[in-house]
Amino acid sequence: MSKRYEEIKKDGYVLVQNPGGATLGYSPESGVGILEEEGLAFKDLSRDGKLDVYEDWRQPPEARAKDLAAQLSIEEIAGLMLYSAHQAVPGYGKGPRARFAGTYGGRPYEESGAKPYDLTDQQIAFLKDDHLRHVLVTTVESSETAAKWNNRVQALTEGIGHGIPANNSSDPRHGSETAAEFAVGAKGDISRWPQGIGMSATFDPALNLKFAQIAAREYRALGIATALSPQIDLSTEPRWMRFPGTFGEHTLLSTEMARTYCDGLQESEGEREIQDGWGYDSVNAMVKHWPGGGSGEGGRDAHYNYGKFAVYPGGNFEEHQKPFTEGAFRLAGKTGCASAVMPYYTVSHDIDQTNGENVGNSYSKAIITDLLREKYGYQGVVCTDWGITADEGPEVATFSGKCWGVENLSVAERHLKILLAGVDQFGGNNDAGPILEAYRLGCERYGEAAMRERFEASARRLLLNIFRVGLFENPYLDPAESAKIVGCPEFMQAGFEAQLKSLTLLKNKGNVLPLGEKTKVYIPNRHIGPMLTFFSTKSEPREFSPVKPELVNRYFELVDTPEEADVALVFMESPLSNGYDPDDAKAGGNGYLPISLQYRPYTAKNAREQSLAGGDPLENFTNRSYRGKTGTAANEADLDNVLAMRKAMGNKPVIVSIRLNNPTVMAEFEPYADAILADYGVQGEAIFETLCGKNEPSGLLPMQIPQDMETVEAQQEDVGLDMEPYVDSCGNCYDFAFGCNFHGVIHDGRTEKYGRKK
Repeated sequence: MSKRYEEIKKDGYVLVQNPGGATLGYSPESGVGILEEEGLAFKDLSRDGKLDVYEDWRQPPEARAKDLAAQLSIEEIAGLMLYSAHQAVPGYGKGPRARFAGTYGGRPYEESGAKPYDLTDQQIAFLKDDHLRHVLVTTVESSETAAKWNNRVQALTEGIGHGIPANNSSDPRHGSETAAEFAVGAKGDISRWPQGIGMSATFDPALNLKFAQIAAREYRALGIATALSPQIDLSTEPRWMRFPGTFGEHTLLSTEMARTYCDGLQESEGEREIQDGWGYDSVNAMVKHWPGGGSGEGGRDAHYNYGKFAVYPGGNFEEHQKPFTEGAFRLAGKTGCASAVMPYYTVSHDIDQTNGENVGNSYSKAIITDLLREKYGYQGVVCTDWGITADEGPEVATFSGKCWGVENLSVAERHLKILLAGVDQFGGNNDAGPILEAYRLGCERYGEAAMRERFEASARRLLLNIFRVGLFENPYLDPAESAKIVGCPEFMQAGFEAQLKSLTLLKNKGNVLPLGEKTKVYIPNRHIGPMLTFFSTKSEPREFSPVKPELVNRYFELVDTPEEADVALVFMESPLSNGYDPDDAKAGGNGYLPISLQYRPYTAKNAREQSLAGGDPLENFTNRSYRGKTGTAANEADLDNVLAMRKAMGNKPVIVSIRLNNPTVMAEFEPYADAILADYGVQGEAIFETLCGKNEPSGLLPMQIPQDMETVEAQQEDVGLDMEPYVDSCGNCYDFAFGCNFHGVIHDGRTEKYGRKK
């Protein structure tokens, strides 16, 4: 039969168009050629001159994954099981992004003369030597740079072994701020949306679907085919630092948001579909964190030794699984189920009644095999959170490895235990050595046949997610086309409109809002004192302007003193507090402090005398109680600003704009404010569009605002909506789903559907 396909030369790769079939992309430099059958073209990825099942795009993805998995060596499968540490493009060696630095020909980027899209020495090594194929991308210089870097990665991997393409991924990168480790993806001029809790404030799962569809388009244009999102933990513990990345503590709302997010990411339509909804516009959703990480004792987080225990004083363990089992695993679209799951670092304390183990979730056969795989029938990829096989640090507060519950095992033994628990992949690991050592140990204990079968099972799952999104056919990008898609005006506008919809008006005494066009506004600087950073270093105190003057003057007139002003506008955020103090431990205490949701120092007189969980090789005690100890917010000055403005302004209005990262004790400042507008991570323009009345607020509280810290202390970490809500000076109760517009309290279909029901 005569040739039916057409070849088109592009910059660095060749496109091969099959009529009515797959469009292929390959690099001439990779050594991969084209096979012809019935006039159609196929990539000879194995370079053996024959068409294997896995090379035949006419075959179902499942058959292709099975065929290739059986051909792979243990070394190649071990590479598939790796998920890289964070990779910046380019890998700057200096400045704030140097944490993710690489070298180029042995030199820092700034001294190397390398192009921003060149591969680092480290990337070349783990792709070639360790067979790694799953790469976590953080910052990128631009969409064009990301596309060119992707093409270089794919050209390299295409010419190695069986030609398995790279499955690049990203943590959430669409937020207005991306300072935290779990949201470090930025740049590339991508559209900006509220973070998870802000999307929940819209109470609009359909809007969340639209966001995910746009995110998928932008991700694929950046070369990203897996999203390490959504974060669907029920955030039933109000003090948890990861609260803002979740969809909240309301089970039904969180479940519906989880479902629409995964549907939007994963589904391709029309000619872009390959099979069962999967296709060239699809992005694998890796939902996190199984079985729910939102019940850390005392609000502490399991990134750290001092926060490694999730507790269930309310017996509500099963409730935390519903956003997974009834949402992400039960999709409305054709793909049916989220393709990957990430367990959290936490030790789900005393949950394993079969083996009696208190180990991190990825180490637990009861959590992964018995519960996730057997009870719920989950067949997708399970990937650990980052860095759990590395050793813990020398001190409890050190940001280091997170091998909770298995601190005394060797690194190889940890890998083997994770594999036997039912996990497929190791997050943050670039080195195949420990996996190969785990295989050797497993062969000694269980036999080579059993270990080969275990490795192939993971290989099939991992490969299936690469086949379903079309990367084996064409992983290459047109940089100019990427630039047109990522952050295009349509997507930017959609994200900004979502920001506007998320804003929640809590108070508007005397209808002080909206403000007139020529209003004279005074805005005090903010001050944040020293505190432990995410990476466990001590920050320096800082004072700063919370908003750019030119932005204020686009809407109002910014003045230099309260006396000149018609209105004082105070920007603040939820209290910044930490649950551990290394200095307390060094002074002979246990190191544990209360995490405070109030601004003034809080003494935990009513905390538990005995913690529910405890124990670690670095501690000679098990009681992690902080009863009687005092926690202090690093941003106590936020409260001082409100009180100072109330005094300075006299009878003139004081307006508070607060970023609600967590439920916050507002009793300290609410009586002194005439209006309170809450946001959950938006651009300043969205706030000012609302203050001036161009946008009427419609968001609702996706959380409860607690009456005081005593009600926070009394609530149970695993139970949602169990706090006594605050009632303000106007008589309004700041409960879940409360919000106002310029005409009063909102009552609509959203409040009717969700209200206080779970």
